[in-house]
Order: sequence, then structure tokens, then C-alpha cells
Amino acid sequence: MKRILSFFLLSIIFIGGFAQAPADYYTPAAGLSGAALKTALKIIITNGHVDHGYGGLWTGYLTTDRDYFYENDGTILDIYSEKPNGPDPYNYTPITNQCGNYSGEGSCYNREHIIPQSLFNEDSPMVSDIHFIRAVDGKVNGIRSDYPFGVVGSNVSYLSQNQSKLGTSVSPGYSGTVFEPIDAFKGDVARMILYFVTRYEDKLQGFTSGGMLGNTAFPGLQAWALNQYLAWNAMDPVSPEEIARNNASYTYQGNRNPFIDHPEYVAQIWGTPVVDTQAPTAATNIVANNPTSNSIAVSWTAATDNIGVTSYQVYGNGTLRATVSGTTTSTVVSGLSPLTQYTFYVIAKDAAGNSSPQSTTATETTLDGPAGGGSCGTEDFSTMLDGSSLASQYATRTWTNNNITWTATLARTDETINGKAVCTQKGILTSSVISGGVQTLTLTTQRKYSGNNGSLNVLVNDVVVGTIPYSTTVTTTPINVNVSGDVTIKIVNPNNDRVAMDDLSWTCATSLATLETKKDKSEFTIYPNPVRNNELFVKGENLSKVSKADIYDLSGKLIETISNPFRHSNKINLKGLVKGTYILKTDNFSTKFIVD
Repeated sequence: MKRILSFFLLSIIFIGGFAQAPADYYTPAAGLSGAALKTALKIIITNGHVDHGYGGLWTGYLTTDRDYFYENDGTILDIYSEKPNGPDPYNYTPITNQCGNYSGEGSCYNREHIIPQSLFNEDSPMVSDIHFIRAVDGKVNGIRSDYPFGVVGSNVSYLSQNQSKLGTSVSPGYSGTVFEPIDAFKGDVARMILYFVTRYEDKLQGFTSGGMLGNTAFPGLQAWALNQYLAWNAMDPVSPEEIARNNASYTYQGNRNPFIDHPEYVAQIWGTPVVDTQAPTAATNIVANNPTSNSIAVSWTAATDNIGVTSYQVYGNGTLRATVSGTTTSTVVSGLSPLTQYTFYVIAKDAAGNSSPQSTTATETTLDGPAGGGSCGTEDFSTMLDGSSLASQYATRTWTNNNITWTATLARTDETINGKAVCTQKGILTSSVISGGVQTLTLTTQRKYSGNNGSLNVLVNDVVVGTIPYSTTVTTTPINVNVSGDVTIKIVNPNNDRVAMDDLSWTCATSLATLETKKDKSEFTIYPNPVRNNELFVKGENLSKVSKADIYDLSGKLIETISNPFRHSNKINLKGLVKGTYILKTDNFSTKFIVD
């Protein structure tokens, strides 16, 4: 558990060393509100502002951005790596670890403009104003790029080690890419932005918006951004760390952030944030179909909301199974158990966290083991060597995990999805020989950087058995393979896109069986197998009570449904199915058969 100094002790340490605001500092703002108050504050915080230049920030950070609040060890207090309630993933020593080049998180710290310097053409004094430029991890700073700050939905493209994230916005009114800091620093970010649009209100007309800045002095921000940052300001009040940083910045630079000294100024200028308390309506028309041994497709009709649905949570048998974006109305729920009945429902959520009522339900049963012979192997890339400074280079990587040796060509190791991942560009991931075959194969993918959406080719024993799609959205995709015996798996990236792969898993292939056992041990036999003359016979107890028989191909596509199939006989007419392997699924059993 981290040690957090009491405010009293902090006062002794910081007030003694750094200047507070003079008693009359804000006198010219007394009695004002709205745009007039904002302009008065602009004049106050412009007076006394000394520009020490971009290089001077390194010196400023020696007093402004030090951790005497959490670890209390004097390292750099980085809002992109700090974990307020647990150990930090890494720490930076001032000066020693400033950068410079970086290869991944934890390499070094640099200067993060909360308002990107590209929006004001790197001009002074903005480019070196310490009040909105923080010392942060270089890698995460680069990932954040010049995207605005906002709330990220389920479409997350990057997750830092302290859970800051980049992804598609669900902030009402903005649907682009945004960066979301952790809750403990959302108020800090909001007040830095409010400082910027106040200190430089007379320059905003000449700045680029970056999706968030306004082009007039008041209110200074686009409507969506203003409402989001007002909400963050209210949610995360001024902290002792901010007060100490404001005092140190005043000593260094000669001006202050008025919204740290007087939090009430925020509401006096911009009012209070709009609070969304209206929940979405329930999703309707939920359907569950196309089962495999470990997955079921679920779809529904969209819910509605006064501002907008941002995500859907899909539950199966009372457990959260998947979360998708608010523009998506279907998903394939994977990781299910064979021959198990699942009842699904959906809950819609909006950006404020309001949850809809539970949708109607839909029930479907997964197929039996021959349609996927149980978990056989996994690869999480945890033993893959980073190669330290070479992690970002595209090279041949070889490692062993779970007694399987893997080789990845044209691969880098510094891009992650769920922990470590391998990222290839026109590269090939290849396994050594694996016994037990492959029935189904599942892979999680995500495109990194710029490029196009596309597909990876999956080869087993050098034969293409399917494709895996990729996009900027983290996507987990199962495919049916059905190759038995000893196999070699290859996943080929045929494109220039840089595609990260993680959580590869597969189920074992099983030999075709004509005898299946249901849960109460009653035996059913199908014959002949292979089937000839389009007639399939079933032998077993209580056949006449079977209410439905479904026939699927190995991709999980439903070919035919037969009601009360054994009411008059134990024979099923297959109505001219083409040659191939199929699955017969009834109330009581599931089995494979071959049409010759």
C-alpha cells in the first residue's frame, strides 16, 4: 500500500519551499462572472509570466513534477504511469531518465503538451508553459499523439500499464479517437485545459481546433469538450499534488492556474456540467444461432438513448461474455463449453454509465466435442524475448512456450494487446510440429499505426484453412479447421499493415465417431457412416420424444431444421446434401456424420 502524506505534512514541505498566491492576486476578478471573469483571469495570469524556453522545462520539473504524494520517493510523478492504489509499473529518476529516444513504456520521460503543440504551431510562450506541460512516459506520450482527451468506449487501441487508454470516443458529441487518463488525474487534465483556454483566449482564433478548442475567447472550447472537462473537473476535485505543483510552477514561471486556487471559478465562468441521468431503452429482438462447440452468434435490435448508446454488454447464463461498441448489434460469443445450453441477454450503456433494462432473452446450445475436441493448446507470447532496444525493429524472433517452438519473421515485440503480443508486417508466425490436430482455432488481432483493415491467412500443414480479420479494434475470431494428426500452424500477414496478434488458442481434432453419449449415459448410434443414398438412421432410447434435429456444416452454418424428426421412424432423409462432413444436433445428443 502506498503512503500518502497528510495535507498537513504536505503544507510543511511545500508551502515552506514554494510561494503561494499573494493575498490580492485575484482582486481584479472579484464580483465578476462568465466571459468577464475569464478575461480578468487571463490578464492576471499573463502578468508576471516568465518564459524560460522549451529546454527550461527540464529544470522546472525538478520541483513541479516530483512524487511526494504516493511512493514519496522523489521520482517523477507521471500521470500516465502512476498507480495511486498500487505499485507503479516503473519509476523515473529526474534528469537521469529524461529523453530522448524510447522503445516502449518505461524507457524514459519527456514533455507532454496537454494541448498539443501542433495546434499552436509550436509558438512561444505556449510551447514552454509549464502549467499544461507534464513530465510523462515517452511511449505513452507518443501514443496519445495530438488526440483530444475524452472517454474511450469498448474500442480500445492502446492500454497503458496504469490503464490510461487510447480508442474511439464515447464522449457525447464526439466520435473520433480520444485519449483517456485514469480517474485520479482527469480533474488535473481538465484544469490544465481550462487554464490554457483562459491564459491564451485572445489567441484561440488563430489556433487549430484539434477537435476540442473553440475559435472564440468564450467559451474557448467546443461544446462536447467543454461539457466533458467540466464533468471531469467536478468528478476529480483539486488534490494536494495539484496545489503543490501550482505553487512550484508559480515560483518557476511567475503565474498561477486560477482553477486550482479557486475551483469555484469554473462554475462561475462556464456553469455546471450537463448531467445525463436518462438510461438507454432495452435492446430488443435478441437472437442466438450458428453454434459451434465453443461459440454462439448473438444479435439484437439497437437500443435508443437521449444522447447515445456507447456500448452493449452481452451476458450468457448470467455471466458477462462480451462487450461491443454502441454502433454494433451483433457478436460471436466464444470460449463456451461444448453441448451446453446458454441463455443470452443484452444490456445497453451510455457514456454516463447509465444501464438499460435487461433485454429479452434467447437460448441456444453449443455443439458436441467432435465439433471441437476441447482445449488443446494456447500461445500468449509471454516467453517471447523483447530484445530490449531492438523490440521495435522488425526482425526474426524465435521462442519456446508449452513445449512448442515458434518463429515469427518481420516481427516486433513492443506492441501489446493483452500483455505481450507479436506484431508482424508481411511476416509469418510458424509453430513447430503439434500433435492432436486442430479442430477450431481462435486468435486476437489489432492493427497498429496507420494502414488498412484486412485479413491474415491461416495455414495448417501449408494449406490455407481460413482467414482472420484485423482492424484498429481488438477482435477475437474463431475459425473451424478440422485437421487431425500432426500439424504445423502458420499465420501469414500478406500485407504492409502492422498487425499485432495475441491469445492464440486451438482445440484438438478428434476422429469421427458414430457412438455418442449424452449426459445421462444413454447411448445413441448413427448408421451408416459414411451415409449413402441420403438416408441416415439413428438408434437409441426415446427417439420419438426428440422435438427437433438441426444439421450444420463444419463452419457452424445451419443447413436444415427438422421438427419431430423421429415421430414415425428412426430415419432422416438428408435431401441431397453434397459430399462432406456435417453435424447432427438434437435435444439429446450431437454427432458428426459423413455424406459420401
